[in-house]
This record gives sequence, C-alpha cells and structure tokens, in this order.
Amino acid sequence: MKLLEPCTINGMALPNRIVLPAMVTRLSGEDGFVNDAVRDRYLRFAHGRPGLIVVEAMSVHGGRSGPLLRLSDDQFIAGHAGMVRAIHDGSPSRVAAQIIHFLKISRSGWRQTIADLGVEEIAGIVRQYAEAAGRARRAGYDAVELHMAHAYTLSSFLSLRNRRPDVYGRSLENRMRAATEALVAVRREVGADYPVGVRFDGEECIKDGYTLNDSREMALRFATSGADWISISAGGKFEDAIHKAGDPLYPYTGYSGDRCMPSTNYPDGANIYMAEGIKAHLNGRGIATPVVATGKIRTPELAERFLTEGRADMIGMARALLADPDWPLKVMEGRADRIVRCVYGNVCKNLDENFKTVRCVLWPKGALQAPRVSDDAAPQWMYHDPNLTAADTGGRIYLKWNHATDDVAVYGYEIYRAADDAGFDHINSVKGVFYCDDDVVGGVRYRYFVRAYDLAGNRTPDSNIAELTL
Repeated sequence: MKLLEPCTINGMALPNRIVLPAMVTRLSGEDGFVNDAVRDRYLRFAHGRPGLIVVEAMSVHGGRSGPLLRLSDDQFIAGHAGMVRAIHDGSPSRVAAQIIHFLKISRSGWRQTIADLGVEEIAGIVRQYAEAAGRARRAGYDAVELHMAHAYTLSSFLSLRNRRPDVYGRSLENRMRAATEALVAVRREVGADYPVGVRFDGEECIKDGYTLNDSREMALRFATSGADWISISAGGKFEDAIHKAGDPLYPYTGYSGDRCMPSTNYPDGANIYMAEGIKAHLNGRGIATPVVATGKIRTPELAERFLTEGRADMIGMARALLADPDWPLKVMEGRADRIVRCVYGNVCKNLDENFKTVRCVLWPKGALQAPRVSDDAAPQWMYHDPNLTAADTGGRIYLKWNHATDDVAVYGYEIYRAADDAGFDHINSVKGVFYCDDDVVGGVRYRYFVRAYDLAGNRTPDSNIAELTL
C-alpha cells in the first residue's frame, strides 16, 4: 500500500505518507508555552503513528496572540524540546513546527493589513521567521513548516488582493517577494540539511482572489527557493469573514472557510485538484518536491487512490485524525474497519471560532483527548435485535433503532445509506438512537442500515435494512 510506504525528505525518514497538518487546539495558555494539555494532545496523535506530525501554528513574534503557542523567544524552547522528546520516545512519527506571523486585529472588526507595513517592518518579519526556525531546530523538531496560508501575513502578501504599489505588491513576482525572502532567510538560518516545508493556499476561494493559475507558479518558486515539501490548503480568508459584534474577525466563517475545511456538504477530496495541478506543474519542470494534499480525504481507499494516480505524494488529514488518532495504526494493522470516522460536521471548527478548546464531538463528553482503549469485544444489540425502522415525515426520512450495549462503552452509531441500486455509503454518525435524513428526494428508493461502535472502534453486526421511497 503506497500510503504506508516510507519516504525521505531532505534526510528526514518518514515511516509512511500520512501527514497530520497543523490544527489549532486552543489548549495553550495566553503565555504561549507548551503545557501538559498540549503535550498530551500531540502524544495522543503520535500513538497513532502518522508519518509526519505538524504541530499547530506558533507565533514568530512577541505580540499578544491569545491561546497560541509561540517560538518568538528562547524561553519557549525548553517546553517544545520536552514535547518533541516525548513524541520521539514513543513513536516513529517525525514532528515539524509550523511557524506563523499575523497582524493586529480588534474586536471592533478593525484589522491591520499588509498595506500598513513599511519595508523595514517587512524585513523584521523575515528575520522573525528565520529566528523562530532556528529555535525549532534547537528544540529538536525534525523540520519546520512556514505558514503562508489563509488570512495571515505571508498569505496576504501572496493574495491577488495585494495592491501595494511597491516591490511587495500587484504583480505575481512582487506578491511572492516577502514569502520568498522569508523562505530564503529560514533556509540560511537552519542550513541546507534541515527539512523546511511551506503550507499555502492552492486557491484563495474569494472574489478576485488568486487561483491555481498563480499557485502553480508560487509552488515552483518555493520549490526552487529551498522548500522540501509543499502542503496545499485553501481559503480561510478575512475578506469574506462574517463579523460578530464584540468578537474579532474569524477567517473561516465565510465561503472561503468552508473551502478550507470542507464539511459534509462537500464531496470527498474536494480540494484534490489543487494538489494535483501543482504537482503536475512541478513535475513538468523536472522538480520532484513532494506535494501534500488535504481537504476531506477520509478513507484509506481514497487516500491510496490519490497517491497511486499520482495526484499527490502525501496525504494530509486533520479532522479525520482528530476523530480517531489511531487511524494510521489501524490501517497498518489491518483494522481499518475499526476506524472511528469523522462526520465532517465541523463542531471542532465552531469551537475554534468561539475560542473554546478544540475537541471532537464524537469523543466522550468532556474529554480533552480522544479515548485510548484496547478492547476487542464488539458491542451487541439489545435484545439481539436492532429493529431499525424508517418513516416518511413530510419529505424527510426518520430512522430509529434499539440501543446497543458494550462491556466498556458504546461510542455511537454509524448510519449507512444506499440510493436505488447504488452501494451503501456512511452518511453520518450519531450518539443517540434516531436520525433524520434531510438529504433525500422523492421517487428514490432509500435503504439504510446502522452499526453501533465502541471506544476502540469495534462494530456490531449490521442492523436489518430499512427501506423507504418518499
């Protein structure tokens, strides 16, 4: 299986091609230090053995940043070093630090923009990236990744909306200048033998934003300027963010935010065309820099297909690994049928938006980390009869079934649906014993079955099939 094949990036040996992209946790305190909760979150991810763990974005500058990790001063190195050592002691996963710069923003909705920055300030940001990268190497991280995506400083320079009249704006060459300077400065600081990655948007997904036409050239510039891998995200911009009175703008509330974290309404692999287009452009220039694809890649089969078809070199999955950090390990051990599947309801995204601790809605209530249970006993249907029924409730299909029991705990229930003669697909997971399917149309024969699963991902046998045509 190509997904599980090792690969080496500038001397960094990855045990497989699964990447945990940087994902904010809101577990850090205002002081920016690594604490026990942050360490536990990444140790939990490491137990599942993804090839590369990219630790959530950490600030390169010293301004107020809320609950966000920092690498803006030497005083932060020790905490990072302790976490990295713990990951290395318990897992073959490699670990990278993602470093970020962002501009000021207020609860009134005002925000500083790159148009407000002088040339000396830009040079200062470049230095801050280089210094933070040096600290990442001294902390023992295996690599560093420069955050150039979404609503933040370097991404704003790359944006087609960047109309600065000087050498840092308007033309594509000028828009790439600040990002290129930061990358070159980081490479100079860490040396040629240290892996450096770049994460940026394949498309901005806003009106008058750049598209794949520009991002292909950006990737080429980064690859020829010292980047050892290219990680592709999308959207997440301030320009279409929805402002809530009294709260700072959150750049994932508009359409571009949906494209950054595709929900259940989007098809699987919604953003794969971006990685595919960028990889083809690089390869066509004789450049083999690995490209990481992300965006609702939820099953081993889909991830494997994208790799074998040459559409990407590595597969990034954030929410899928939040739902089940053991996703990679279960695939390695032939237990993919026990993966606890993300439902892409984006409750985790909403928690981040409201500055609350990011956790998965599928976890046990109140848990700070995903459960870790070694349990081989599958749940059982109560009365040995799931008794799944389906009813038409005015253009919706209402399902209900009996409870299941387990020797530890029932985690939830997976719902599968088939339309007419098509195959069954997992459409949702719920905690209770009922579900209302709104995504249905008249004249189609729908069939359903349900499985209960426990904390370890063990499943009951399939329920009976309930069938209904609206």
